[in-house]
Amino acid sequence: MTSTARRPSRVAKLPPRERILDAAEELFQSEGIRRVGVQAIAERAETTKMAIYRHFETKDALVAEWLRIVAADYQAAFDRVEAEHPGRPKEQILGLARFIADSLPAISYRGCPFINSLAELPDRSHPARQVIEQHKALQTRRLVGMCTEAGLPDPEQAAAEITFVLEGAQVSTQNGSIDDAGDRLLKIIEGLLARHDA
Repeated sequence: MTSTARRPSRVAKLPPRERILDAAEELFQSEGIRRVGVQAIAERAETTKMAIYRHFETKDALVAEWLRIVAADYQAAFDRVEAEHPGRPKEQILGLARFIADSLPAISYRGCPFINSLAELPDRSHPARQVIEQHKALQTRRLVGMCTEAGLPDPEQAAAEITFVLEGAQVSTQNGSIDDAGDRLLKIIEGLLARHDA
């Protein structure tokens, strides 16, 4: 999704559906899903509630679509590292760690959209939670595949450890408990790969 810093100069140029998603992203990230009403999204998108409901049947559907876009951005990171390091799965894993490390400054003041959304949506049948769970399952499968290709002796365990470190770095950055989280994250992943390799 687009940075909110560029939003004011471009909002009028976006088609209505994208304008709504752009406004929803900004508001959900800065204020939370539950606190943001459809009227606030309409005002930020310079449209009407009726227009929002023409594109999204419910607010829940809008939240789910926003998270699909966020998930697609994360999956694109997998695609990028695979394209940048073909046949080099350890470099691909380190590339994913760099992607997370580079995103930590934004997380420090806005938080991880998946973690924030899960905290606000306790109902496991909520369509947005289903989007997150499907995304996380796909992410795990792809990471296990990279660990398998890297020849790590226990790919599932290695993928679990990598996931704990990547997600833990995001939470620690959000709550401010760890300094230099990006650098520490990369060192931990490098050490983890070396340990599993040995």
